[in-house]
Amino acid sequence: MAQIVLFHSAYGLRPAVHAAADRLRAAGHEVHTPDLYDGRVFDTVEDGMAYKDELTTDELLRRAVHAAAPLLGQGGPGLVYAGLSLGAALAQNLALADTNAAGLLLLHGTSDIRDDAATSVAVQLHVAEPDPFEPEDWLNAWYLRMTKAGADVEVHRYRGAGHIYTDPELPDYDEEAAERTWATALAFLAELDG
Repeated sequence: MAQIVLFHSAYGLRPAVHAAADRLRAAGHEVHTPDLYDGRVFDTVEDGMAYKDELTTDELLRRAVHAAAPLLGQGGPGLVYAGLSLGAALAQNLALADTNAAGLLLLHGTSDIRDDAATSVAVQLHVAEPDPFEPEDWLNAWYLRMTKAGADVEVHRYRGAGHIYTDPELPDYDEEAAERTWATALAFLAELDG
């Protein structure tokens, strides 16, 4: 059983995040879903990003660290950091700063990587192809920098899917891509747990 902290997207802690957590729990994992927006949810990515900008990235990182801190050092393997889009960027930042991170599951997003980053964390990325928020040249550079940092990286791309294709309430939703993503992610988590 992995202990997972799952960060929401710029839309906030929507029902799809709870459904994702429930899916992971049904596989035997312990999942925490911190609300970094204090209960606010948004219907459009533009509104969600405007609120994210109002809060600032530094404040969101502070909130993410605060949410993960009580879960650290509870014995057993380290945390698996996971996130959706903006939440994936936050998860990546936390995982790269945590030398005991057990894994990093990125859905629909990545973040920049410092040149001096060093990690041995196993990483699985699921992303639409193409994705307006994760262009191919960015993803290629991200992959090279992550592997240079020492991460063991798998990238899974889903042609024709929308950006956050795992959320059934968004126009991006792609049921086939979502089901393939969750099956692959659950196998990754089982491998980390083994």
